[in-house]
Amino acid sequence: MSFSSLRPFLEVLRKDKDLAIIEAPVDPYLEIAEIHRRVIQEEGPALLFTNVKGSPFPVATNMFGTSRRVDLAFGPRPEQLMNRLVGAIDKLLPPTFSALWQEKDMLLDLLKIGLRKTSRDTAPVLGVSRTERPLAGLPALTSWQDDGGPFITLPLVYTEQPGQPKRHNLGMYRMQIFDDSTTGMHIQIHRGGGFHYSEAEKRNEPLPVTVFLGGPPALIASAIAPAPENLPELLLASLIMGGKLPMVDDPLGGHRIPAEAEFAISGRMLPFERRPEGPFGDHYGYYSLQHDFPVFHVDHVWHRKDAIYPATVVGKPRQEDYYLGEFLQRLLSPAFPLVMPGVRSLWTYADTGFHALSAAVVRESYSREAMGTAFSILGQGQLTLTKVLMLTDQPVDLEQFRQLLTTVLERFDPKRDLYVFDNTSHDTLDYTGPRLNHGSKAVLLGIGDPIRKLPAEYTGAEIPGVDRLKPFCPGCLVVQGASYARDPQLADKLSVHLAETGCEWPLVVLADDADMADGESSFLWTTFTRFNPAQDIYAVSEAGRHHIGYGLPLVIDARMKPGYPDELFPREDIVQLVDKRWKEYGIRTR
Repeated sequence: MSFSSLRPFLEVLRKDKDLAIIEAPVDPYLEIAEIHRRVIQEEGPALLFTNVKGSPFPVATNMFGTSRRVDLAFGPRPEQLMNRLVGAIDKLLPPTFSALWQEKDMLLDLLKIGLRKTSRDTAPVLGVSRTERPLAGLPALTSWQDDGGPFITLPLVYTEQPGQPKRHNLGMYRMQIFDDSTTGMHIQIHRGGGFHYSEAEKRNEPLPVTVFLGGPPALIASAIAPAPENLPELLLASLIMGGKLPMVDDPLGGHRIPAEAEFAISGRMLPFERRPEGPFGDHYGYYSLQHDFPVFHVDHVWHRKDAIYPATVVGKPRQEDYYLGEFLQRLLSPAFPLVMPGVRSLWTYADTGFHALSAAVVRESYSREAMGTAFSILGQGQLTLTKVLMLTDQPVDLEQFRQLLTTVLERFDPKRDLYVFDNTSHDTLDYTGPRLNHGSKAVLLGIGDPIRKLPAEYTGAEIPGVDRLKPFCPGCLVVQGASYARDPQLADKLSVHLAETGCEWPLVVLADDADMADGESSFLWTTFTRFNPAQDIYAVSEAGRHHIGYGLPLVIDARMKPGYPDELFPREDIVQLVDKRWKEYGIRTR
């Protein structure tokens, strides 16, 4: 099934009793977000709030908060078409008449992809124009009590490369509302929109920007997809939809607008203008702190006469972005071997914030081929922000992280299979590095035949400085000791002691709470959002001329450290308010 806008999608959810319509008055300041978090934790329904304090617009959230709703929103066709297209590449290059005829159905499907111009009279988004105080009454959410203000959390930010308007980008960059005509624009330097803004600054020109809210669900998916830099996101949206995307010219000037969008916010970012933006409770599960970011000046807003405001709430995994990320990885993964021939499959882990951990099954047809493939992966688009990359040549299901880690540790010799690169780029939201956008990377290889039998239960002596311990998987032990503030050298002391006593566990993770070993999601989140490889991997090592030879065990210090932002927790009085009002909302979860 393909949906032309959010309207038919929400209607199908309503008929399926997978949409809760909340008519009770609710506050966009903290209350809606707390309701949303409880529902998504229970894998509950999508939410439509029809009585939002201070706004004439209803708010829709949690539209993609389960695998079922994501599958419903996009259907199996995009994945089937992508798999068929990749499988047909060898037949079609070079093209022959017989090969083209055999794939005629697929080629006809591809001819349906693209943009279609529509008239103003048939474009619902042009129902109402607002030029005076254009953002007034927009029900932007404040999700966490220490956020810098209300944020637009599901914006589809459209820009074009200066001088080359056919090269566009559709990205999702949060927008803090400063007043009725200006917002912050968290347009990160590593993303397509950031490249366009940088080019505009080199020209000393403003960058025109149009922000779409709503429209076909495929637009939302394409905006967050880790697609190759030169793949137009509007074209990807059309592929996901299975038909041409209707666009309409803006009568007030500027970019084309998706005809079925709920809102279109048009304006510009001036060169070299910055303003403090944040804090913001982000999908890493912590507050991203206040920093200077570009300012978006809004000239006018178009919206439907009965516009619905789409929003999401982010925070500690798993949230709505987890389920969208799953779909996009399944959709795009067949294309990775075309770009990187040594890659068999590749996965990034939503529980770590995506960029903190990636893994791949790779080819090893000659010695150290996997290392070359690692460099290839780290040179691809958003994958350049990967902090930890694990590779194996064994046919494992990468979504099963325990299985992957066990496979790697069975084959891993850190003297030759661990590489740490300092002074590299970091995701803007990852605060484990020494400063914003800077950090380090680690590559771990688990190639060939097993070289050790891994322990599954700890039977050794008491470890000095360790209060509690739990195995996470064969070969990986989680230990709990003093906080970093009390003993910043504990990880170093552990690595020395464990090496001297012949510890048989190749990987030891030092955490503030050993219970994080109980679940795969908690282990991934706690470990990979709290360590920077160059600073927080400890081992007895030997320095060679060009490479450090690490010994075993490796100790990862995944404790909270000074300078890390606070973990996200809801405000207690809001928790009590939602407890008290829960029956008023009329939401049924399983």
